[in-house]
Amino acid sequence: MSAATDVYLFKRQAPLERLRCSVVGVARHPKLIVGTAMAGMVGTLAAMLIVGNAGEIGAIAFVPWVALLAARLGPAAGGLVGAAAMALYAGAAETVGGPHDPVALVLRGAALVGVGAAAGLSSRRISADALELQATNALQRALLDSTVDGICFTDTTGALVFANAPLQSTVTELGLPQHGSVTDRLLALADRTTEPGRFRERMQELATSPAMSEDEFELTESGRVFRGSTAPVSRPDGTPVGRIWALREVTADRRLERLRDAFVTAVSHELRTPLTSLSGFLELLGDEQDSLALTSRTYLAAARRGTARLQRIVEDLLLVAQIEAQLLELRFEPIDLKQLVVAAVEAARPAADEKRIAVTLEIEGTLPLEADSARLGQVLDNLLSNAIKFTPTGGAVVLSASSQDGRRRIEITDNGSGIPHEELGQVFSRFYRASSATRRAIPGTGLGLVIARAIVEGHGGTISLDSLEGEGTKVTVTLPLCQPDGGTYR
Repeated sequence: MSAATDVYLFKRQAPLERLRCSVVGVARHPKLIVGTAMAGMVGTLAAMLIVGNAGEIGAIAFVPWVALLAARLGPAAGGLVGAAAMALYAGAAETVGGPHDPVALVLRGAALVGVGAAAGLSSRRISADALELQATNALQRALLDSTVDGICFTDTTGALVFANAPLQSTVTELGLPQHGSVTDRLLALADRTTEPGRFRERMQELATSPAMSEDEFELTESGRVFRGSTAPVSRPDGTPVGRIWALREVTADRRLERLRDAFVTAVSHELRTPLTSLSGFLELLGDEQDSLALTSRTYLAAARRGTARLQRIVEDLLLVAQIEAQLLELRFEPIDLKQLVVAAVEAARPAADEKRIAVTLEIEGTLPLEADSARLGQVLDNLLSNAIKFTPTGGAVVLSASSQDGRRRIEITDNGSGIPHEELGQVFSRFYRASSATRRAIPGTGLGLVIARAIVEGHGGTISLDSLEGEGTKVTVTLPLCQPDGGTYR
């Protein structure tokens, strides 16, 4: 990081921290350390000679300098430095008078040699650990700097502690303030967003609440869209230490979604009008089909099927647009699920008979509930249509309806081609089609399950899909007996 970035990102260092940095800076100059230690040893010797009695100062005066030299030179050289220090002490004692006991001199010499070797060995280990830690920190920094998301970490007061390169770049582009907490800096963007009031409210909540969050905001002047998320960070014992923030620009994704939505809406509306006219003319021709030749009647039937399919596709596109705009309307009323299921099976039987697929209905008695019969019938039609399309000729489809745990349960099971396990998480995505469908050129738009899920969830129910490739698929729908504002049905 540059010096400017350091000033921008980090808090002002306390005096002790600045002192520590100064000491570390000095420690990075080995010649200065060796010179200082040697000067210290010479100075200690000179002090002994000036005082005139080596015993008053003692061999311990050489220990700091021996340790300092050993820390730089290593254990072997440290031992030699200890021996040299002992020689200086012995020489001073011989010159000015001092303890001449051989045993005392040997013990003091051994202590100095031991200090030198131990200091050198400890320094080597500390240096190795420091190098390993430095390499780990560099790797972690490189990993964070290589991410797509801008990431930063703040302490419990909200002060910025660390930020990666992508976030630094984004911060510079947006021209955020250089001081203050993260929320204070982000508040500078409020008036530049499309929803200033909501943006300020969210920043105030983030400043006081440590809970996880995820938000999006759009800049008015540039149209850039960002998604931000936060999460608390705690020690293993649960003590909070700060918060991690992530920021990603999603402008391209949002523009693509808007273009896609606009395209779907435009195509749907542009197709709907001519299809309505075409259907009307085909109905008029149908009234006179007895006077048409056999070939003409065949063409008329094909045109009717194609037009009907196009109309279903357009209606599905418009319905999906309503769902995503949260404009789906459901009209709840008391119905009998049994009647709805029977009608769906009868409607699907011609397509099943064409492929010689046996459709079995398993249901006993009436199953009253509150639901939108038209929309729920659409769910059953979509699910049965999928089951028949994906089941090979001669296969079987079973539809069962029952009451379980105070809810209505619908299961549609087939022994068709199934869906690969790795694709199950995407089957409810808009326009997604399983690879098994594309390989076999099975027609479809990838909207049926999206619509089915929206309608089921609009009823307060759930829908799930289990499948094994080559063995078949089972779709399960559960529905409550009644809606919150309706009656009770048992």
